[in-house]
Order: sequence, then structure tokens, then C-alpha cells
Amino acid sequence: MKTLLNLIWLVFAGAWLALGYVVAGIICMILVVTIPFGIASFRIAGYVLWPFGRTVVDKPGAGAWSTIGNVIWVLVAGIWLAIGHVATAIPLFVSIIGIPMGIANLKLIPISLLPLGKEIVPTNRAFAAYGR
Repeated sequence: MKTLLNLIWLVFAGAWLALGYVVAGIICMILVVTIPFGIASFRIAGYVLWPFGRTVVDKPGAGAWSTIGNVIWVLVAGIWLAIGHVATAIPLFVSIIGIPMGIANLKLIPISLLPLGKEIVPTNRAFAAYGR
């Protein structure tokens, strides 16, 4: 079921959203200071292409630099990527098949706003990232 949802997602929302993250990542790679933002953007682009079966957890060692970086990210790119998620979620809610994808799209907004200090893991390993 996850594979079917991922394939439908890829066609209707994933490719366009991943392209937005790749563009943001390329722009962030221009300056040395913003390379961590570019890496985070590329990581999220892979997650946006194939989201079902994976989840986002907090990285245990993230500190104050992640918080400062997230504030900068929200101002520069995060708000625009979150608007893109909302804009693609609305048409997905029109059909019954699109409802789970619209919900998944809205669940991607927190990582699009605050990507630093997060880790993408398979859903069967979500608590393993915390060491529980």
C-alpha cells in the first residue's frame, strides 16, 4: 500500500515539491555559510519524493546552532516551501484517493519550516532513533 501511495504521490505532488527543494538547495550551495541549508534541502527533497513509510524525528545532538539556522531558514526559504505544501495539498483533498496525500503534504510543513536538527527514518525505526 505504501508503494502505491508513493507512486501516486510522486506523480501528483512529489516531483514538483522535490524540484522546489532542489532549487532551494542549489541556491543555498552558492555561499559556504549556507551549505548546511543546502544539504538539509537535498535531504528533504529525497523525503518529499517518497514520503510514505518514513517519518521525521528530532536529532538527539542538535543544539543552539540548529535553532539559529532554523530561524534563518524560515525567513529565507521555509515559508515559501510551506506555502508550496499548502498549495499542493488543497487540490489533493478534492478526490478520495488524494485525501491521504493531502494529509501527508500538510505533515511535511513542519520539516519544511524547521529542517535542521531533524532526521528522516523509516517508520518502523522511528523510536530506534531515540535509543529506546
